[in-house]
Amino acid sequence: MDLTSLRAVLNDLRPQVLPSRFEKAQQPDGATLQLGFRSLRGMIWLELSWQAEAARMVQVSAPPRHGAGSTLAQQIQHSLRQMALVGLVQLGFERVVEFQLAPRPGDGVSRVIVLELMGRHSNLLLLDQERRVIAMGRQVRDHQSRVRPISTGDFYGPPPALQGHPPSSDESFERWRDRLSLLPLPLKKALQQTYQGISPPLARHLAGQESTTPVDELSSSAWRTLHLSWTQWLDSLDAPQHRLVEDGDGGYTIGVVHPTDPKAKEPSTSNGLALDLGHWYRERLDKRDLDRTCQELIQRLQRWREKEDTALNDQRNRLAACDDSHSLQQKADSLLCLRSPSREEVDQAQKLYRKARKLRRSVAVLEERIAHHTARLELISGSEAFIEDLQAAEWQDKPSRVEALTALKRELEDLLNPVGRKGQRRKQSQTPQPLEVQSPAGLLIQVGRNHRQNEWISLRQARSGDLWFHAQECPGSHVVLKSSAGLADEDDLQLACDLAAYFSRARGNVRVAVVVVAIEQLQRIAGAVPGTVRHSGGDVRWGDPQNGEAQLRRSKTPTLTKTGDRSNALIPGPSSA
Repeated sequence: MDLTSLRAVLNDLRPQVLPSRFEKAQQPDGATLQLGFRSLRGMIWLELSWQAEAARMVQVSAPPRHGAGSTLAQQIQHSLRQMALVGLVQLGFERVVEFQLAPRPGDGVSRVIVLELMGRHSNLLLLDQERRVIAMGRQVRDHQSRVRPISTGDFYGPPPALQGHPPSSDESFERWRDRLSLLPLPLKKALQQTYQGISPPLARHLAGQESTTPVDELSSSAWRTLHLSWTQWLDSLDAPQHRLVEDGDGGYTIGVVHPTDPKAKEPSTSNGLALDLGHWYRERLDKRDLDRTCQELIQRLQRWREKEDTALNDQRNRLAACDDSHSLQQKADSLLCLRSPSREEVDQAQKLYRKARKLRRSVAVLEERIAHHTARLELISGSEAFIEDLQAAEWQDKPSRVEALTALKRELEDLLNPVGRKGQRRKQSQTPQPLEVQSPAGLLIQVGRNHRQNEWISLRQARSGDLWFHAQECPGSHVVLKSSAGLADEDDLQLACDLAAYFSRARGNVRVAVVVVAIEQLQRIAGAVPGTVRHSGGDVRWGDPQNGEAQLRRSKTPTLTKTGDRSNALIPGPSSA
Protein backbone atom coordinates (compact mmCIF):
# COMPACT_ATOMS: atom_id res chain seq x y z
CA MET A 1 0.00 0.00 0.00
CA ASP A 2 1.78 3.10 -1.23
CA LEU A 3 1.42 6.73 -0.23
CA THR A 4 -1.20 7.47 -2.91
CA SER A 5 -3.46 4.67 -1.67
CA LEU A 6 -2.93 5.68 1.95
CA ARG A 7 -3.81 9.34 1.31
CA ALA A 8 -6.93 8.32 -0.65
CA VAL A 9 -8.07 5.96 2.13
CA LEU A 10 -7.59 8.67 4.75
CA ASN A 11 -9.59 11.15 2.66
CA ASP A 12 -12.36 8.58 2.45
CA LEU A 13 -12.32 7.62 6.15
CA ARG A 14 -12.07 11.01 7.85
CA PRO A 15 -15.69 12.08 7.15
CA GLN A 16 -16.91 8.66 8.34
CA VAL A 17 -15.01 8.12 11.60
CA LEU A 18 -14.18 11.60 12.90
CA PRO A 19 -15.35 11.76 15.54
CA SER A 20 -16.38 8.27 16.66
CA ARG A 21 -16.21 6.14 19.79
CA PHE A 22 -13.88 3.19 20.12
CA GLU A 23 -15.74 -0.02 21.00
CA LYS A 24 -13.85 -3.18 20.02
CA ALA A 25 -10.39 -4.52 19.21
CA GLN A 26 -9.49 -7.99 18.01
CA GLN A 27 -6.47 -9.60 16.41
CA PRO A 28 -7.38 -12.26 13.81
CA ASP A 29 -3.72 -13.12 13.16
CA GLY A 30 -0.30 -12.23 14.45
CA ALA A 31 0.16 -9.16 12.22
CA THR A 32 -3.36 -7.76 11.85
CA LEU A 33 -5.55 -5.71 14.18
CA GLN A 34 -9.23 -4.95 13.65
CA LEU A 35 -10.73 -1.92 15.39
CA GLY A 36 -14.43 -1.14 15.70
CA PHE A 37 -15.62 2.49 16.01
CA ARG A 38 -19.19 3.65 16.62
CA SER A 39 -20.15 6.76 14.65
CA LEU A 40 -23.43 8.43 13.73
CA ARG A 41 -23.49 6.21 10.63
CA GLY A 42 -23.20 3.05 12.68
CA MET A 43 -20.37 0.63 13.39
CA ILE A 44 -17.26 1.03 11.24
CA TRP A 45 -14.48 -1.56 11.26
CA LEU A 46 -10.91 -0.73 10.27
CA GLU A 47 -8.23 -3.32 9.57
CA LEU A 48 -4.63 -2.35 10.34
CA SER A 49 -1.98 -4.80 9.24
CA TRP A 50 1.79 -4.75 9.55
CA GLN A 51 2.36 -7.89 7.45
CA ALA A 52 5.55 -7.51 5.44
CA GLU A 53 3.88 -8.59 2.20
CA ALA A 54 0.55 -6.79 2.67
CA ALA A 55 0.90 -3.87 5.09
CA ARG A 56 -2.33 -1.90 4.84
CA MET A 57 -4.99 0.27 6.43
CA VAL A 58 -8.46 -0.42 5.03
CA GLN A 59 -12.10 -0.62 6.03
CA VAL A 60 -13.72 -4.05 6.29
CA SER A 61 -17.22 -5.38 6.71
CA ALA A 62 -18.19 -6.53 10.20
CA PRO A 63 -15.72 -9.39 10.82
CA PRO A 64 -16.45 -12.59 12.79
CA ARG A 65 -15.53 -12.53 16.45
CA HIS A 66 -12.04 -13.91 16.51
CA GLY A 67 -8.83 -12.92 18.29
CA ALA A 68 -10.29 -10.73 21.06
CA GLY A 69 -8.26 -12.68 23.64
CA SER A 70 -4.83 -11.84 22.25
CA THR A 71 -2.52 -9.82 24.47
CA LEU A 72 -2.33 -6.86 22.08
CA ALA A 73 -6.11 -6.76 21.58
CA GLN A 74 -6.72 -6.86 25.33
CA GLN A 75 -4.20 -4.07 25.99
CA ILE A 76 -5.80 -1.84 23.35
CA GLN A 77 -9.30 -2.71 24.57
CA HIS A 78 -8.38 -1.74 28.12
CA SER A 79 -6.43 1.41 27.19
CA LEU A 80 -8.97 2.86 24.73
CA ARG A 81 -12.21 1.97 26.48
CA GLN A 82 -14.93 4.62 25.90
CA MET A 83 -12.44 6.94 24.16
CA ALA A 84 -13.22 9.02 21.08
CA LEU A 85 -11.24 8.98 17.86
CA VAL A 86 -10.58 12.67 17.18
CA GLY A 87 -7.78 12.66 14.61
CA LEU A 88 -6.25 10.72 11.71
CA VAL A 89 -2.88 12.35 11.05
CA GLN A 90 -0.43 11.59 8.24
CA LEU A 91 2.40 14.06 7.65
CA GLY A 92 4.42 14.66 4.53
CA PHE A 93 5.16 11.66 2.37
CA GLU A 94 5.73 9.19 5.20
CA ARG A 95 3.46 6.14 5.30
CA VAL A 96 2.86 6.64 9.01
CA VAL A 97 -0.66 7.24 10.36
CA GLU A 98 -1.53 8.36 13.88
CA PHE A 99 -4.93 7.54 15.37
CA GLN A 100 -5.43 10.20 18.04
CA LEU A 101 -7.90 9.40 20.82
CA ALA A 102 -9.25 11.54 23.65
CA PRO A 103 -11.77 10.99 26.47
CA ARG A 104 -14.26 12.99 24.40
CA PRO A 105 -14.15 15.34 21.40
CA GLY A 106 -12.50 18.63 22.34
CA ASP A 107 -10.30 17.14 25.08
CA GLY A 108 -6.57 16.69 24.81
CA VAL A 109 -5.16 13.59 23.14
CA SER A 110 -4.37 10.90 25.73
CA ARG A 111 -3.75 7.82 23.57
CA VAL A 112 -2.24 7.38 20.10
CA ILE A 113 -2.11 4.36 17.83
CA VAL A 114 0.73 4.63 15.32
CA LEU A 115 0.61 2.48 12.18
CA GLU A 116 3.86 2.38 10.19
CA LEU A 117 3.46 0.96 6.69
CA MET A 118 7.06 0.37 5.65
CA GLY A 119 7.22 -3.08 4.06
CA ARG A 120 9.09 -5.58 6.23
CA HIS A 121 9.71 -2.83 8.78
CA SER A 122 5.98 -2.19 9.29
CA ASN A 123 4.71 -2.03 12.85
CA LEU A 124 1.85 -0.88 15.08
CA LEU A 125 2.36 0.87 18.41
CA LEU A 126 0.09 2.11 21.20
CA LEU A 127 1.39 5.28 22.92
CA ASP A 128 0.32 7.01 26.11
CA GLN A 129 -0.10 10.75 26.68
CA GLU A 130 3.68 11.21 26.97
CA ARG A 131 4.23 9.17 23.79
CA ARG A 132 5.70 6.23 25.63
CA VAL A 133 5.14 2.81 24.09
CA ILE A 134 2.43 0.84 25.94
CA ALA A 135 2.11 -2.04 23.47
CA MET A 136 3.27 -2.88 19.97
CA GLY A 137 2.72 -5.34 17.20
CA ARG A 138 6.31 -6.53 17.28
CA GLN A 139 9.29 -5.51 19.38
CA VAL A 140 12.48 -4.42 17.62
CA ARG A 141 15.52 -5.59 19.59
CA ASP A 142 18.98 -4.05 19.55
CA HIS A 143 20.36 -6.89 17.46
CA GLN A 144 17.50 -6.46 14.95
CA SER A 145 18.02 -2.75 14.34
CA ARG A 146 20.92 -0.54 15.39
CA VAL A 147 19.10 2.51 14.02
CA ARG A 148 15.78 2.32 15.87
CA PRO A 149 15.22 -0.41 18.46
CA ILE A 150 11.80 -0.16 20.13
CA SER A 151 10.59 -1.81 23.33
CA THR A 152 7.72 -1.32 25.74
CA GLY A 153 8.27 1.78 27.91
CA ASP A 154 10.51 3.57 25.41
CA PHE A 155 9.71 7.04 24.11
CA TYR A 156 8.43 6.80 20.57
CA GLY A 157 10.70 8.20 17.89
CA PRO A 158 9.69 8.63 14.25
CA PRO A 159 11.25 6.44 11.55
CA PRO A 160 14.44 7.64 9.84
CA ALA A 161 13.78 10.45 7.38
CA LEU A 162 13.00 9.50 3.82
CA GLN A 163 15.68 10.01 1.20
CA GLY A 164 14.99 12.29 -1.73
CA HIS A 165 13.13 15.55 -2.10
CA PRO A 166 9.48 16.00 -1.09
CA PRO A 167 7.32 16.51 -4.21
CA SER A 168 5.77 19.95 -4.51
CA SER A 169 3.41 21.53 -7.03
CA ASP A 170 5.26 24.85 -6.53
CA GLU A 171 8.45 23.45 -8.07
CA SER A 172 9.15 24.81 -11.55
CA PHE A 173 9.31 22.53 -14.56
CA GLU A 174 12.98 23.29 -15.21
CA ARG A 175 14.02 22.60 -11.62
CA TRP A 176 12.00 19.37 -11.59
CA ARG A 177 13.59 18.18 -14.85
CA ASP A 178 17.10 19.10 -13.70
CA ARG A 179 16.73 17.04 -10.54
CA LEU A 180 15.60 13.99 -12.48
CA SER A 181 18.43 14.45 -15.03
CA LEU A 182 21.35 14.53 -12.57
CA LEU A 183 22.27 10.89 -13.31
CA PRO A 184 21.68 8.93 -16.55
CA LEU A 185 19.30 6.47 -14.90
CA PRO A 186 16.17 4.87 -16.37
CA LEU A 187 13.21 7.18 -15.79
CA LYS A 188 11.41 4.81 -13.40
CA LYS A 189 14.50 4.50 -11.19
CA ALA A 190 15.21 8.24 -11.34
CA LEU A 191 11.70 9.05 -10.08
CA GLN A 192 12.05 6.68 -7.13
CA GLN A 193 15.52 7.85 -6.13
CA THR A 194 14.93 11.58 -6.56
CA TYR A 195 11.56 12.12 -4.86
CA GLN A 196 9.82 10.83 -1.77
CA GLY A 197 6.60 8.82 -1.82
CA ILE A 198 7.14 7.27 -5.27
CA SER A 199 6.36 3.57 -5.16
CA PRO A 200 7.35 1.20 -8.02
CA PRO A 201 3.74 0.93 -9.31
CA LEU A 202 3.34 4.73 -9.20
CA ALA A 203 6.66 5.21 -11.01
CA ARG A 204 5.53 2.81 -13.75
CA HIS A 205 2.20 4.61 -14.00
CA LEU A 206 3.81 8.05 -14.26
CA ALA A 207 6.55 7.01 -16.69
CA GLY A 208 4.31 4.91 -18.93
CA GLN A 209 6.12 3.50 -21.94
CA GLU A 210 9.23 5.57 -21.11
CA SER A 211 9.86 3.79 -17.77
CA THR A 212 13.03 2.03 -18.99
CA THR A 213 14.29 4.93 -21.11
CA PRO A 214 17.34 6.75 -19.68
CA VAL A 215 16.50 10.31 -18.64
CA ASP A 216 19.20 11.79 -20.90
CA GLU A 217 17.43 10.30 -23.96
CA LEU A 218 13.95 11.73 -23.28
CA SER A 219 12.57 14.19 -25.80
CA SER A 220 11.06 17.54 -24.88
CA SER A 221 7.53 16.31 -25.59
CA ALA A 222 8.13 13.25 -23.35
CA TRP A 223 9.26 15.55 -20.53
CA ARG A 224 6.13 17.70 -20.94
CA THR A 225 3.85 14.64 -20.93
CA LEU A 226 5.60 13.28 -17.85
CA HIS A 227 5.30 16.62 -16.03
CA LEU A 228 1.59 16.75 -16.80
CA SER A 229 1.14 13.31 -15.23
CA TRP A 230 3.27 14.46 -12.28
CA THR A 231 1.12 17.53 -11.55
CA GLN A 232 -2.07 15.51 -11.93
CA TRP A 233 -0.78 13.03 -9.38
CA LEU A 234 0.09 15.80 -6.91
CA ASP A 235 -3.37 17.32 -7.31
CA SER A 236 -5.04 13.92 -6.79
CA LEU A 237 -3.41 13.42 -3.37
CA ASP A 238 -5.81 15.89 -1.74
CA ALA A 239 -8.88 15.08 -3.86
CA PRO A 240 -11.97 14.40 -1.70
CA GLN A 241 -13.13 11.31 -3.60
CA HIS A 242 -11.24 8.41 -5.16
CA ARG A 243 -12.17 5.13 -6.74
CA LEU A 244 -10.48 1.76 -7.05
CA VAL A 245 -9.49 0.77 -10.59
CA GLU A 246 -8.25 -2.80 -11.10
CA ASP A 247 -5.67 -3.31 -13.83
CA GLY A 248 -5.05 -6.33 -16.01
CA ASP A 249 -1.93 -7.42 -14.09
CA GLY A 250 -3.81 -8.24 -10.90
CA GLY A 251 -2.99 -4.94 -9.19
CA TYR A 252 -4.93 -1.73 -8.77
CA THR A 253 -4.64 2.01 -9.24
CA ILE A 254 -6.39 4.89 -7.48
CA GLY A 255 -8.48 7.16 -9.68
CA VAL A 256 -9.94 10.54 -8.81
CA VAL A 257 -13.71 11.08 -8.98
CA HIS A 258 -14.20 14.51 -10.57
CA PRO A 259 -17.47 16.39 -9.90
CA THR A 260 -17.73 17.16 -13.64
CA ASP A 261 -17.49 13.50 -14.57
CA PRO A 262 -20.92 12.27 -15.83
CA LYS A 263 -20.38 8.96 -14.02
CA ALA A 264 -19.97 10.80 -10.72
CA LYS A 265 -23.60 11.95 -10.94
CA GLU A 266 -24.91 8.41 -11.44
CA PRO A 267 -25.95 6.32 -8.40
CA SER A 268 -22.80 4.56 -7.24
CA THR A 269 -22.73 0.89 -6.27
CA SER A 270 -19.45 1.44 -4.43
CA ASN A 271 -19.35 1.55 -0.64
CA GLY A 272 -16.32 3.86 -0.60
CA LEU A 273 -12.69 3.45 -1.51
CA ALA A 274 -11.57 2.22 1.91
CA LEU A 275 -14.16 -0.58 1.96
CA ASP A 276 -13.59 -1.49 -1.70
CA LEU A 277 -9.86 -1.70 -1.03
CA GLY A 278 -10.54 -3.85 2.04
CA HIS A 279 -12.55 -6.25 -0.10
CA TRP A 280 -9.79 -6.24 -2.73
CA TYR A 281 -7.14 -7.19 -0.19
CA ARG A 282 -9.34 -9.77 1.53
CA GLU A 283 -10.12 -11.54 -1.74
CA ARG A 284 -6.45 -11.91 -2.60
CA LEU A 285 -5.27 -12.75 0.91
CA ASP A 286 -7.91 -15.46 1.17
CA LYS A 287 -6.81 -16.86 -2.18
CA ARG A 288 -3.18 -16.80 -1.04
CA ASP A 289 -4.09 -18.63 2.19
CA LEU A 290 -6.11 -21.20 0.25
CA ASP A 291 -3.28 -21.82 -2.24
CA ARG A 292 -0.69 -22.09 0.52
CA THR A 293 -2.78 -24.47 2.61
CA CYS A 294 -3.56 -26.62 -0.43
CA GLN A 295 0.09 -26.77 -1.44
CA GLU A 296 1.23 -27.59 2.07
CA LEU A 297 -1.30 -30.41 2.41
CA ILE A 298 -0.51 -31.77 -1.07
CA GLN A 299 3.19 -31.90 -0.22
CA ARG A 300 2.45 -33.63 3.07
CA LEU A 301 0.24 -36.20 1.31
CA GLN A 302 2.99 -36.83 -1.22
CA ARG A 303 5.47 -37.56 1.58
CA TRP A 304 2.98 -39.88 3.27
CA ARG A 305 2.28 -41.63 -0.05
CA GLU A 306 5.98 -42.16 -0.74
CA LYS A 307 6.43 -43.58 2.75
CA GLU A 308 3.46 -45.95 2.39
CA ASP A 309 4.51 -47.04 -1.12
CA THR A 310 7.99 -47.88 0.14
CA ALA A 311 6.62 -49.85 3.09
CA LEU A 312 4.07 -51.66 0.88
CA ASN A 313 6.70 -52.71 -1.68
CA ASP A 314 8.95 -53.93 1.12
CA GLN A 315 6.17 -56.10 2.59
CA ARG A 316 5.30 -57.48 -0.85
CA ASN A 317 8.91 -58.41 -1.46
CA ARG A 318 9.01 -60.17 1.90
CA LEU A 319 5.81 -62.01 1.03
CA ALA A 320 7.26 -63.09 -2.31
CA ALA A 321 10.27 -64.50 -0.45
CA CYS A 322 7.92 -66.67 1.61
CA ASP A 323 7.17 -68.73 -1.51
CA ASP A 324 10.51 -70.48 -0.90
CA SER A 325 9.04 -72.29 2.13
CA HIS A 326 7.79 -75.14 -0.08
CA SER A 327 11.19 -75.68 -1.72
CA LEU A 328 12.89 -75.57 1.70
CA GLN A 329 10.45 -78.22 2.94
CA GLN A 330 11.26 -80.43 -0.04
CA LYS A 331 15.02 -80.05 0.51
CA ALA A 332 14.63 -81.04 4.16
CA ASP A 333 12.50 -84.05 3.18
CA SER A 334 15.07 -85.19 0.62
CA LEU A 335 17.84 -85.05 3.24
CA LEU A 336 15.91 -87.15 5.76
CA CYS A 337 14.87 -89.64 3.06
CA LEU A 338 18.46 -90.70 2.52
CA ARG A 339 19.24 -94.34 3.42
CA SER A 340 21.60 -93.38 6.24
CA PRO A 341 21.71 -89.59 6.74
CA SER A 342 24.66 -88.26 8.67
CA ARG A 343 24.42 -86.15 11.78
CA GLU A 344 25.27 -83.03 9.78
CA GLU A 345 22.53 -83.78 7.22
CA VAL A 346 19.95 -84.25 9.97
CA ASP A 347 20.93 -80.91 11.54
CA GLN A 348 20.74 -79.18 8.17
CA ALA A 349 17.26 -80.66 7.55
CA GLN A 350 16.08 -79.40 10.93
CA LYS A 351 17.32 -75.91 10.11
CA LEU A 352 15.49 -76.02 6.79
CA TYR A 353 12.29 -77.15 8.55
CA ARG A 354 12.52 -74.29 11.07
CA LYS A 355 13.14 -71.74 8.32
CA ALA A 356 10.18 -73.04 6.29
CA ARG A 357 7.89 -72.89 9.34
CA LYS A 358 9.02 -69.32 10.07
CA LEU A 359 8.28 -68.27 6.50
CA ARG A 360 4.81 -69.88 6.62
CA ARG A 361 4.02 -68.08 9.89
CA SER A 362 5.16 -64.78 8.34
CA VAL A 363 2.61 -64.98 5.53
CA ALA A 364 -0.38 -64.05 7.72
CA VAL A 365 1.51 -61.17 9.34
CA LEU A 366 2.76 -59.86 6.00
CA GLU A 367 -0.69 -60.05 4.42
CA GLU A 368 -2.09 -58.08 7.35
CA ARG A 369 0.61 -55.43 6.93
CA ILE A 370 -0.04 -55.22 3.19
CA ALA A 371 -3.75 -54.68 3.87
CA HIS A 372 -2.84 -51.99 6.42
CA HIS A 373 -0.63 -50.03 4.01
CA THR A 374 -3.16 -50.46 1.18
CA ALA A 375 -5.90 -48.99 3.37
CA ARG A 376 -3.69 -46.02 4.24
CA LEU A 377 -2.99 -45.43 0.55
CA GLU A 378 -6.74 -45.47 -0.12
CA LEU A 379 -7.15 -42.92 2.67
CA ILE A 380 -4.54 -40.70 1.00
CA SER A 381 -6.29 -41.05 -2.37
CA GLY A 382 -9.58 -40.00 -0.78
CA SER A 383 -7.89 -37.00 0.79
CA GLU A 384 -6.42 -35.98 -2.56
CA ALA A 385 -9.94 -36.09 -3.97
CA PHE A 386 -11.05 -33.83 -1.14
CA ILE A 387 -8.37 -31.27 -2.01
CA GLU A 388 -9.44 -31.34 -5.65
CA ASP A 389 -13.02 -30.76 -4.47
CA LEU A 390 -12.01 -27.69 -2.48
CA GLN A 391 -9.92 -26.24 -5.28
CA ALA A 392 -12.91 -26.50 -7.62
CA ALA A 393 -15.55 -25.32 -5.10
CA GLU A 394 -15.90 -21.74 -6.37
CA TRP A 395 -19.44 -21.66 -4.94
CA GLN A 396 -17.96 -21.77 -1.42
CA ASP A 397 -16.16 -18.83 0.22
CA LYS A 398 -12.41 -19.15 0.59
CA PRO A 399 -12.15 -18.86 4.43
CA SER A 400 -14.48 -21.86 4.81
CA ARG A 401 -12.34 -23.81 2.35
CA VAL A 402 -9.19 -22.93 4.30
CA GLU A 403 -10.88 -24.09 7.53
CA ALA A 404 -11.84 -27.32 5.78
CA LEU A 405 -8.26 -27.95 4.66
CA THR A 406 -6.95 -27.23 8.14
CA ALA A 407 -9.46 -29.67 9.62
CA LEU A 408 -8.44 -32.33 7.09
CA LYS A 409 -4.79 -31.83 8.00
CA ARG A 410 -5.58 -32.41 11.67
CA GLU A 411 -7.65 -35.45 10.78
CA LEU A 412 -4.87 -36.97 8.66
CA GLU A 413 -2.32 -36.38 11.40
CA ASP A 414 -4.58 -38.37 13.74
CA LEU A 415 -5.15 -41.17 11.23
CA LEU A 416 -1.74 -41.41 9.55
CA ASN A 417 0.56 -40.28 12.35
CA PRO A 418 -1.15 -41.47 15.55
CA VAL A 419 2.02 -41.99 17.63
CA GLY A 420 1.91 -39.70 20.66
CA ARG A 421 -1.41 -38.11 19.61
CA LYS A 422 -3.95 -40.22 21.50
CA GLY A 423 -4.54 -37.58 24.16
CA GLN A 424 -4.80 -34.83 21.53
CA ARG A 425 -7.23 -36.93 19.51
CA ARG A 426 -9.59 -37.15 22.46
CA LYS A 427 -9.41 -33.38 23.01
CA GLN A 428 -10.13 -32.63 19.36
CA SER A 429 -13.20 -34.86 19.10
CA GLN A 430 -16.06 -32.59 17.98
CA THR A 431 -19.40 -33.14 16.35
CA PRO A 432 -18.84 -33.28 12.57
CA GLN A 433 -20.49 -30.58 10.49
CA PRO A 434 -21.42 -32.06 7.08
CA LEU A 435 -22.75 -29.99 4.22
CA GLU A 436 -26.55 -29.98 3.99
CA VAL A 437 -28.65 -29.10 0.93
CA GLN A 438 -32.44 -28.95 0.54
CA SER A 439 -33.92 -31.26 -2.08
CA PRO A 440 -36.72 -30.02 -4.43
CA ALA A 441 -39.31 -31.71 -2.16
CA GLY A 442 -37.83 -30.15 0.98
CA LEU A 443 -35.94 -33.22 2.20
CA LEU A 444 -32.45 -32.91 3.66
CA ILE A 445 -29.44 -34.14 1.69
CA GLN A 446 -26.25 -34.57 3.73
CA VAL A 447 -22.81 -34.60 2.10
CA GLY A 448 -19.85 -35.87 4.08
CA ARG A 449 -16.83 -33.92 2.98
CA ASN A 450 -14.12 -35.59 5.01
CA HIS A 451 -13.56 -39.14 6.28
CA ARG A 452 -15.18 -38.67 9.68
CA GLN A 453 -18.16 -36.81 8.23
CA ASN A 454 -18.68 -39.71 5.82
CA GLU A 455 -18.89 -42.11 8.74
CA TRP A 456 -21.04 -39.71 10.76
CA ILE A 457 -23.81 -39.32 8.21
CA SER A 458 -23.69 -42.91 6.91
CA LEU A 459 -23.42 -44.96 10.11
CA ARG A 460 -24.25 -42.77 13.10
CA GLN A 461 -26.88 -40.26 12.03
CA ALA A 462 -28.64 -42.28 9.32
CA ARG A 463 -32.08 -43.72 10.08
CA SER A 464 -34.04 -46.58 8.61
CA GLY A 465 -35.53 -45.41 5.33
CA ASP A 466 -32.61 -43.11 4.36
CA LEU A 467 -30.79 -43.69 1.09
CA TRP A 468 -27.02 -43.72 0.62
CA PHE A 469 -25.32 -42.52 -2.60
CA HIS A 470 -21.71 -42.91 -3.70
CA ALA A 471 -19.83 -42.72 -7.00
CA GLN A 472 -19.22 -46.28 -8.20
CA GLU A 473 -15.65 -47.57 -7.89
CA CYS A 474 -14.33 -44.06 -7.31
CA PRO A 475 -13.15 -42.11 -4.25
CA GLY A 476 -15.78 -39.59 -3.26
CA SER A 477 -18.08 -38.21 -0.60
CA HIS A 478 -20.90 -40.12 1.01
CA VAL A 479 -24.29 -38.56 0.24
CA VAL A 480 -27.35 -39.43 2.35
CA LEU A 481 -30.89 -38.49 1.34
CA LYS A 482 -33.00 -38.25 4.52
CA SER A 483 -35.99 -40.03 2.95
CA SER A 484 -36.95 -41.34 6.40
CA ALA A 485 -38.53 -37.90 6.98
CA GLY A 486 -40.75 -38.03 3.88
CA LEU A 487 -41.36 -39.61 0.52
CA ALA A 488 -38.59 -38.86 -1.98
CA ASP A 489 -39.56 -38.20 -5.59
CA GLU A 490 -37.51 -38.56 -8.75
CA ASP A 491 -36.08 -35.02 -8.56
CA ASP A 492 -34.78 -35.68 -5.04
CA LEU A 493 -33.07 -38.89 -6.13
CA GLN A 494 -31.55 -37.21 -9.16
CA LEU A 495 -30.17 -34.27 -7.12
CA ALA A 496 -28.58 -36.69 -4.63
CA CYS A 497 -27.01 -38.59 -7.56
CA ASP A 498 -25.72 -35.35 -9.08
CA LEU A 499 -24.15 -34.30 -5.76
CA ALA A 500 -22.52 -37.72 -5.30
CA ALA A 501 -21.11 -37.43 -8.83
CA TYR A 502 -19.83 -33.89 -8.24
CA PHE A 503 -18.17 -34.71 -4.90
CA SER A 504 -16.03 -37.46 -6.42
CA ARG A 505 -12.86 -37.75 -8.45
CA ALA A 506 -15.02 -38.41 -11.51
CA ARG A 507 -16.48 -34.88 -11.51
CA GLY A 508 -14.78 -34.16 -14.83
CA ASN A 509 -16.95 -36.73 -16.62
CA VAL A 510 -20.24 -35.88 -18.30
CA ARG A 511 -22.03 -38.76 -16.55
CA VAL A 512 -20.98 -40.72 -13.48
CA ALA A 513 -22.33 -44.07 -12.28
CA VAL A 514 -23.69 -43.70 -8.74
CA VAL A 515 -24.56 -46.56 -6.39
CA VAL A 516 -27.83 -46.13 -4.44
CA VAL A 517 -28.16 -48.29 -1.34
CA ALA A 518 -30.63 -48.39 1.51
CA ILE A 519 -28.99 -47.43 4.79
CA GLU A 520 -29.93 -50.81 6.29
CA GLN A 521 -27.60 -52.51 3.79
CA LEU A 522 -24.50 -50.57 4.87
CA GLN A 523 -21.92 -52.13 7.17
CA ARG A 524 -18.77 -50.71 8.64
CA ILE A 525 -15.56 -52.64 7.96
CA ALA A 526 -13.97 -53.48 11.30
CA GLY A 527 -10.50 -51.97 11.72
CA ALA A 528 -10.76 -49.84 8.57
CA VAL A 529 -10.31 -46.07 8.45
CA PRO A 530 -13.37 -43.90 9.17
CA GLY A 531 -15.80 -43.64 6.29
CA THR A 532 -15.00 -47.05 4.79
CA VAL A 533 -18.10 -49.22 4.42
CA ARG A 534 -19.34 -52.27 2.54
CA HIS A 535 -22.83 -52.79 1.21
CA SER A 536 -25.00 -55.50 -0.27
CA GLY A 537 -27.39 -55.01 -3.14
CA GLY A 538 -28.26 -51.55 -4.35
CA ASP A 539 -29.04 -49.95 -7.69
CA VAL A 540 -26.92 -47.96 -10.13
CA ARG A 541 -28.11 -44.58 -11.39
CA TRP A 542 -26.41 -41.88 -13.43
CA GLY A 543 -25.40 -38.53 -11.98
CA ASP A 544 -24.49 -35.28 -13.72
CA PRO A 545 -21.65 -33.44 -11.89
CA GLN A 546 -22.41 -30.18 -13.71
CA ASN A 547 -26.00 -30.18 -12.46
CA GLY A 548 -24.77 -30.77 -8.92
CA GLU A 549 -22.38 -27.82 -9.14
CA ALA A 550 -25.10 -25.62 -10.66
CA GLN A 551 -27.39 -26.41 -7.73
CA LEU A 552 -24.65 -25.45 -5.26
CA ARG A 553 -24.01 -22.19 -7.10
CA ARG A 554 -27.72 -21.34 -7.04
CA SER A 555 -27.97 -21.94 -3.31
CA LYS A 556 -24.57 -20.16 -2.88
CA THR A 557 -24.81 -20.45 0.92
CA PRO A 558 -25.85 -24.05 1.65
CA THR A 559 -27.57 -24.87 4.93
CA LEU A 560 -25.23 -25.95 7.70
CA THR A 561 -25.86 -28.31 10.54
CA LYS A 562 -26.58 -26.49 13.79
CA THR A 563 -24.91 -28.89 16.19
CA GLY A 564 -21.30 -28.71 17.28
CA ASP A 565 -18.65 -26.11 16.65
CA ARG A 566 -19.23 -23.61 13.84
CA SER A 567 -15.54 -23.70 12.94
CA ASN A 568 -15.96 -27.13 11.36
CA ALA A 569 -18.79 -26.07 9.05
CA LEU A 570 -18.47 -26.81 5.35
CA ILE A 571 -15.62 -29.26 5.81
CA PRO A 572 -15.39 -31.42 2.68
CA GLY A 573 -13.63 -34.75 2.49
CA PRO A 574 -14.19 -37.72 0.18
CA SER A 575 -12.95 -41.19 0.98
CA SER A 576 -13.18 -44.42 -0.92
CA ALA A 577 -15.99 -46.78 -0.01
